[in-house]
Amino acid sequence: MERKLIIGTRGSKLALWQANWVKSEIEKVKPGIEIELNTIKTTGDKILDVPLSKVGGKGLFVKEIEEALISTECDLAVHSMKDVPVDFPVGLHLAAILKREAPEDALISRSGQKFMDLSNGAKVGTSSLRRACQLLSLRPDIEIHQLRGNLDTRIRKLDEGQFDAIIVACAGLNRLDLSARITEALAPTLCLPAIGQGAVGIECRTEDSLVNQIAALLNHRETELCVSAERALLRKLQGGCQVPIAAHATLYENELLRLYALVGSVTGDRIIRGVREGRTVDAEAIGVSLANELLKKGAKEILDEVYEKL
Repeated sequence: MERKLIIGTRGSKLALWQANWVKSEIEKVKPGIEIELNTIKTTGDKILDVPLSKVGGKGLFVKEIEEALISTECDLAVHSMKDVPVDFPVGLHLAAILKREAPEDALISRSGQKFMDLSNGAKVGTSSLRRACQLLSLRPDIEIHQLRGNLDTRIRKLDEGQFDAIIVACAGLNRLDLSARITEALAPTLCLPAIGQGAVGIECRTEDSLVNQIAALLNHRETELCVSAERALLRKLQGGCQVPIAAHATLYENELLRLYALVGSVTGDRIIRGVREGRTVDAEAIGVSLANELLKKGAKEILDEVYEKL
C-alpha cells in the first residue's frame, strides 16, 4: 500500500496516546502502511481560563481537526467520543468506535478518603457540569471548583493543595498508567458517566474508501451499539457534551441492551432519571425512547434553565 495516512489529533499526552494506539491497531491489520500524526490545537485546548460550558460546549475539541479533514490535511481523526458532537459536517462521518476502556469517573483525593467520606466543605475540582450536578445531589456540603487543563495539570493542582479531591475519567488514568492514583472508581449509581466516556472514535471523509475500509476492521461492535444508544439519547435531547446529561449503556445476554440516563440541574437539586431495555438492533431507538421519557418528566425545563445561565 503506497498511500501514506495522516492521523489528526490533539496534542495532549492522552490524545497522543490514543492516536498512537489507533496507529498501532491500523498497522496490525495493514502491515507496512506508512502513518504519521498531525497534531492540531483546538479551541478547547487554547481557552483554559474559562469553564467549557461558557465557551460553547459543542465541538470545542474537534472543530479544527474536522477542518483539517475537510481540507485533506489529515485522513482520519482520533477523538474521545465524549467530546464528539452528534452532528457531523457535510462530507464527514464516524467510521468506527474502538473497544471501550473503563467508563467510570475516578475520584483522586489527597487524604485517601472516598467521596462519601470527604470532609464537610471539601474542595472538589471538576470542569464538568454533569459531575458537579450528581456530586452536589449526594453531598450538597462540598464545594465544586472549576478545574481545566490536561490530566497531568489537573493532578499537579491537586498535589499542590489547590483541591482536596478531583474527579477525572478512569479511562485516561488507565491509558497513561496512572491508575494507581485512583482513590475510588465512582460506581454509575453514584455518578453516571458522560455519553461515550471511555470510548475512542475514528472520524473520516465519507468518500475515502480506503480509510473507511480500514476503520471497519477496528470497529468494536459491542461498544458501537452502546455508544450509539447513548448518542441517540443526546441527539433527541439536543444537548451538548458540557450540559448535565449523563447516559451509560451495557449489553447483557448477548443481544440485549440496557440504557441508564439522567438530566439534572447544575446545583443537583433536581435530577430526572430513567432506564430502558431492548434488543441491540434497536439501540438508537432505545436512546430516543428514553430521551422522550425524560422530556415528559420535565427534562426540557431543566435544560432550558441550564442554557439560560450559560
